[in-house]
Amino acid sequence: ARARTVGELLAPTSPFDKKCGRENWTVAFAPDGSYLAWSQGHRVVKLVPWAQCLNNFLLHGTKNGANAVGARPPRQGGESSPKNKPCEHVIDCGDIVWSLAFGSSVPEKQSRCVNIEWHRFKFGQDQLLLATGLNNGRIKIWDVYTGKLLLNLMDHTEVVRDLTFAPDGSLILVSASRDKTLRVWDLKDDGNMMKVLRGHPNWVYGCAFSPDSSILCSVGASKAVFLWDMDKYSMLRKLEGHHNDVVACEFSPDGALLATASYDTRVYVWDPHTGVILREFGHLFPPPTPIFAGGANDRWVRAVSFSHDGLHVASLADDKMVRFWRIDEEYPVQVAPLNNGLCCTFSTDGSVLAAGQDGSVHFWATPRQVSSLQHLCRMAIRRVMPTSQVRNLPIPCKVLEFLCYQI
Repeated sequence: ARARTVGELLAPTSPFDKKCGRENWTVAFAPDGSYLAWSQGHRVVKLVPWAQCLNNFLLHGTKNGANAVGARPPRQGGESSPKNKPCEHVIDCGDIVWSLAFGSSVPEKQSRCVNIEWHRFKFGQDQLLLATGLNNGRIKIWDVYTGKLLLNLMDHTEVVRDLTFAPDGSLILVSASRDKTLRVWDLKDDGNMMKVLRGHPNWVYGCAFSPDSSILCSVGASKAVFLWDMDKYSMLRKLEGHHNDVVACEFSPDGALLATASYDTRVYVWDPHTGVILREFGHLFPPPTPIFAGGANDRWVRAVSFSHDGLHVASLADDKMVRFWRIDEEYPVQVAPLNNGLCCTFSTDGSVLAAGQDGSVHFWATPRQVSSLQHLCRMAIRRVMPTSQVRNLPIPCKVLEFLCYQI
């Protein structure tokens, strides 16, 4: 089936605008669904209120110039708009933007720093931050509501390829870089760098937290997938099975599954607690043998994203297609065309998939399916129980296999 197009946001272009430098490597939704952010290329990040964006699609059809979405931001310090009212912002980051991540604070989550009396920033519950990873290795932290620069984190020596905030509201930020390291930052401690995670032999392409913030997955220019214990900052295990660089990863909403995308033309769905591959979604038929998996075969998978219903996975590949997969089916349930796609992510409510192209963003409606009661119960159980604990339950084998996503 063909996925239904919701709309698209096109970056403004001028006659002298060169194609190079307009790549959109990252798209992000705010945790509360209030904002959409994407890199337009040439150092520029666009922030638009997501609700206004959807309304404009309904009113004016699918196409929208990026400058026409949302209202103009009020003047700094103006009283015409409250702080927490969504406003459009254009942010010049000073260098090419490779990664974006939204972070919101929960006051109960204190900084791991012992002395918190002297901190410049007191992030409240109404705070919404945007982290931008740049070409020069810097990470800039912005206040989403005002567009002001808050912090400038400088420690990476190469491109900051990906960013992810811990979902627990602690404002712990992890950055993945081409300098072969991951770095852990505490924004409640004024951006203090807490730890450097080393182990990748080459560039690190992506990182993702588990829903309970206890595990970090990282992938890069090697065939292995790395899992880290974020309480001890130590490596848990390596997952091996891909035949080429692994470029993207994301956990399922219940933390029981991990999806990884690779240049070997495959998306694997793993059990991160055991290291077993549960599903394989192929983008080239017949699949290439390992000796050819590193070749230029125009099926390299660029991005993967897990839907919030826990049933669907979206992938984006070099064959100019976006695919929606069900975790229990072998073939895509919906597809959509997209040239030069680079990144994709589901909206906060899971109803829309956003995919980045050359400075623009395209949106499709995701497959709508009422989750079965069995699946909802499975997700509720797996949110609090890893595979090892599930296997010790005194339940029938078939129920056990279902809870472990083996059937």
